[in-house]
Amino acid sequence: MLPQEIIRKKRDGGTLSDAEIKGFIEGVTAGSVTEGQIAAFCMAVFFRKMGLEERVALTRAMTRSGTVLDWKPLGLPGPVLDKHSTGGVGDKVSLILAPVVAACGGFVPMISGRGLGHTGGTLDKLDSIPGYVSLPDRPTLERVVRDAGCAIIGATDAFAPADKRVYAVRDITATVESLDLITASILSKKLAAGLDALVMDVKFGSGAFMAQFDDALALADSIATVATGAGMPTVALLTDMNQVLGRTAGNALEVRESIDLLTGAGHDRRLYEVTAALSAELLVLGGLARDAEAGRVMVDEAISTGRAAERFAAMVAALGGPADLLENPDTHLAEAPFLREVRIRDEGFVTAVDTRALGIAVVALGGGRTRVQDPIDPAVGLSDVAGPGDRTGPHAAPLAIIHARTEEAAEAAAEAVRAAFAVGHSAPAPTPPIARRLAR
Repeated sequence: MLPQEIIRKKRDGGTLSDAEIKGFIEGVTAGSVTEGQIAAFCMAVFFRKMGLEERVALTRAMTRSGTVLDWKPLGLPGPVLDKHSTGGVGDKVSLILAPVVAACGGFVPMISGRGLGHTGGTLDKLDSIPGYVSLPDRPTLERVVRDAGCAIIGATDAFAPADKRVYAVRDITATVESLDLITASILSKKLAAGLDALVMDVKFGSGAFMAQFDDALALADSIATVATGAGMPTVALLTDMNQVLGRTAGNALEVRESIDLLTGAGHDRRLYEVTAALSAELLVLGGLARDAEAGRVMVDEAISTGRAAERFAAMVAALGGPADLLENPDTHLAEAPFLREVRIRDEGFVTAVDTRALGIAVVALGGGRTRVQDPIDPAVGLSDVAGPGDRTGPHAAPLAIIHARTEEAAEAAAEAVRAAFAVGHSAPAPTPPIARRLAR
């Protein structure tokens, strides 16, 4: 079964059989399918799309390309749960949710990814923590999940290795937004993690891959349908990405904001609301809370009592990071040498944000990749980012503060950031961060 013939069939609008999809993914795993052929396949799927049966077959093939975890031998005294986001600018929910759910009695083996396009990746954020091992071996993963209650790691070669190759190619070939490829990519890793339940954060808006609400709704439906059909109960929340989630975008900066929320040092309302809602849904799915309202009470208590912060600290230390990260984050997290406030000349209110443009600005600073092999600078990014309704101007808050490696990079980013904001004389009506809940 030649890979080029499979590509040709999909390019011409044909429906691939289970055997053809299985054969192509086996070739991806074995290395007999080249990067160029993966790129061609992704582009063919992007334009010609897949039916539900093809999508299920692709997900299964990617899942079975590597190890599928079984947590039963460990005798964990609670459900194995996880959350996944389709990606957004400043989305650091995973860093908070995993220890929150662990503090409430769940066990969270969270297999996360690198940044894609204009969005940051959870693993890139964690890699800004000195010593943190994001690709541990299986015994280490099992030990950390058992002892700390959560472990946020990457998809090693053992977990859905086919997806790892496809994921990297998608990032550099403008095929990230494919509903079919996103569904298979997300669920192959989650099914490989041996989960009891999953909650999905499907984003829409200017900073999301699915900018239009209807496209995001279709993706949420696809994921919930395929996952639930595969025996993994799943709920999806559609959340607004028309502004940065939280007040930071950039790897070390987002880790710091997450620590501040967990320890009570800082609190962004929208970030807290999205995190709490997703966590509560997961507690209900796992049988740890009777309903979302009860789950929300548990989440609030886990954070206010410091139990969630303790779980985060235990996870970081168990995976090689500094034991005093929560007490001394400034000692361990990289800081950029050049900081610049971005201001406008006239007083006004932020009326709209091109969130994708802010994400691209962070990538340009060195906080993301334009090629698979590109290194990431953990220190750069944006902080104190304004959102719709915020007052800004020469005597008010800046649009953002740029953290850059050089003065030239800060200057270039300032232009991009200023262009990403629309400012008017009156504040727009606030929009809820969560637009819809979807279950199948």
